[in-house]
Amino acid sequence: METDSLLAGCSGDYGCSSGSEQADGPGGPWGGRAGGAGSRRMSYSVAGESCSVERDTDNDLYIQQAVVFIEDAIQYRSINHRVDASSLRLYRCYYSRICQWALGLTIAVVLLLAFVERPSSLSLSSDPRQRSPAWEPPCGFTESMEMLCLIIFTLDLSVKSYLIGWEEFRKSKWLMGYTVVLTFSTIDWMLSVSMECDEKLRVRRLLRPFFLLQNSSLMKKTLKCIKRTLPEIASVILLLALHLCLFTMIGMLLFAKTEDPKQNGEWELHFRNLTNSFTSLLVLLTTANNPDVMIPAYSLNRAYSIFFVTFSVIGTYCLMNLLTAIIYNQFRGYLLMSVQTSILRRRLGIRATFQVLSCLGDRQAARERVRVGAVLEVMSRVHMKSYYRAAITKEVQQYGQAGCMDREQFSKIFDQLDKDRIKEHPPLPQYNSPVLQRLQDVFSHYYLTILGNAVALANVVCICTVLVLNSEKSTTERDNYLMEIINLCFILYYLFEMCVKIFALGCRGYLSYRNNVFDGFLTILLLALQVAIFVTFSLSSSDWDPSSPSVLSLWEMIRLVNMLIVFRFLRIIPDIKLMALVASTLLDLLKNLRAFAGILVVVYYVYAVVGIWLFEGAIKPPPEMSVLSNGSMENITSNFSMECGTYEQLGYWPNNFDDFAASIMLLYDVMVVNNWQAFMEAYSRYTTEWAKVYFVCWWLTSSVMWVNLFVALILENFIYRWDRSHSCSVTDVERIRYETSVQLMFREKIQEPTEEELLCQLHQHPHLHLHW
Repeated sequence: METDSLLAGCSGDYGCSSGSEQADGPGGPWGGRAGGAGSRRMSYSVAGESCSVERDTDNDLYIQQAVVFIEDAIQYRSINHRVDASSLRLYRCYYSRICQWALGLTIAVVLLLAFVERPSSLSLSSDPRQRSPAWEPPCGFTESMEMLCLIIFTLDLSVKSYLIGWEEFRKSKWLMGYTVVLTFSTIDWMLSVSMECDEKLRVRRLLRPFFLLQNSSLMKKTLKCIKRTLPEIASVILLLALHLCLFTMIGMLLFAKTEDPKQNGEWELHFRNLTNSFTSLLVLLTTANNPDVMIPAYSLNRAYSIFFVTFSVIGTYCLMNLLTAIIYNQFRGYLLMSVQTSILRRRLGIRATFQVLSCLGDRQAARERVRVGAVLEVMSRVHMKSYYRAAITKEVQQYGQAGCMDREQFSKIFDQLDKDRIKEHPPLPQYNSPVLQRLQDVFSHYYLTILGNAVALANVVCICTVLVLNSEKSTTERDNYLMEIINLCFILYYLFEMCVKIFALGCRGYLSYRNNVFDGFLTILLLALQVAIFVTFSLSSSDWDPSSPSVLSLWEMIRLVNMLIVFRFLRIIPDIKLMALVASTLLDLLKNLRAFAGILVVVYYVYAVVGIWLFEGAIKPPPEMSVLSNGSMENITSNFSMECGTYEQLGYWPNNFDDFAASIMLLYDVMVVNNWQAFMEAYSRYTTEWAKVYFVCWWLTSSVMWVNLFVALILENFIYRWDRSHSCSVTDVERIRYETSVQLMFREKIQEPTEEELLCQLHQHPHLHLHW
């Protein structure tokens, strides 16, 4: 084997360099590092660049340490953990896919308990007028699941604390907070059980999102970036508040109550008092009540529109957009700092790997080196993606003749981790026959794809035409037979197109294109539905009766076919460059914005729990409305009058805080800001004016903060991809596939850490104990 020859090529011809180091083996700092079994002591000299190993050590330990350090570098993890053999095995087990999936599942379970706990969300409708009693779990059901989750979290905390050591544990605010949250949750759980699940307030529900936050390093960094961005955001929000207060006072003076009742419409509806005035203009800032808020005054005198237009232009179009610009600029800078920290961790892990591997053996060398065979052995044990392993191994094998690698060469081979993955499509199959070769050229040509898109467009146009013609017809009046024949003709062409592409590209080549996989799957599904329709309605009856007994009627099956055909029309996206760029940006957002999604889940969770505490059951429909089954306004008795535009008149009853799922939906409706004032006004009317504080805080958190952060990341991602693919043609974009990460987006702006910085970080390692 090639690896064996490489191992024999440099047996012990390497050394260490630069400074002095002492590191722990299996004895470690807790098992007697001086003279214990497996301990090591290395002396470094900057001038002489030499290394001497005073005791013979287990080489497998160094390999294990190198493997773990490389895995830390790949995942951007800190290397400040124990490095003895048993701890390394525990460390790799903890970060294995199974353990991390189990921990993630535990976090999901403890968060999803809110949907089952009282008040339960397990009902078909959230409308209090027609909601059936929800299933309430018996006492101890959710509590036992929650205690199991808390035990797993306690085990997780114990393992983390042991692996990093007590000194690092005391420095970690997140782990200290983890301990406090677990302790408080356990105490609250015990109180809940002792009260036989009859407590009104479960404070631990408010703490559950912490388990999600502390388990994601990227989420922690994102949260830190948001925290650092808050001062800049606060300055603009303060300016917005000043703008609101100024126009509120002007509005109260402008629309003061007069002796003429006909001119008091604006005062009565929107400027009756300070709270009403401020709220009306705050809602106008989001344009949710425009132009309703100005209609009473505008109907009297068109000059009053100057007040409202000036307020909107300054507040909505200037200050709010300025806030978006500041969030984009500031957060982008702090995100770059976070990415810089991640790159430092990666370079430090690689540097620590080299330092460990350079001390294998017992010979002195003129300068620090590592064996190629040792590097190959490490790469064979590292858990990483196969294409990265293949690229790094290929780079390592280039040094097989020399047998050893110096520090710069070793660092360079791991530059592959910072590169995009480029997936080339398999080569075309080779045919000997000239006729087959000619057919292959024809069927692999780009014009076949254009023809397929034209046929798909024609199919969609036919469906649209038939839908327009049949829009007013009943099911029995529709010509389903004609529609079925048209669809069958198009589906046969789709099948022909799929077969000739497989012939031209080969099976592997066909499947290497994502649009072909999408196309082929829908074609096979459409063909299966056509066969099912033929068997069900052609063989069983002679007249294709739409009302013939079956699981699905003919019209329903044709509707399903038409929906799949319309969905299949999305195949045109990869063939239009700008559209493909937008679609790929959206796909990248799904992968790279998980941290933002996680923080949004946390915010939603906290506000939903607080909303249930404050407003559960606050809004109850009148008794005469509870008997309605269809919500028809004609059946409402005259005892209950509803003002136009209110919560009751708009029929927003399903949007409430009576259970967790309904709370999430209501918070989403407020985040979208359309008619959010109806919810704020209703809950302030049914409870207290202070309810407005809750809704305004949620609007600031969700619509102002998070949505602007989301816009900032979309801009950054799109600009990056636009600059990158601006010179590429459609075929070039289709030929290769890129996987973009947040780190790659800022790669050109990242400063590489210096050797002095890396050595300083290694010297501060709590368990390697380097001495210079």
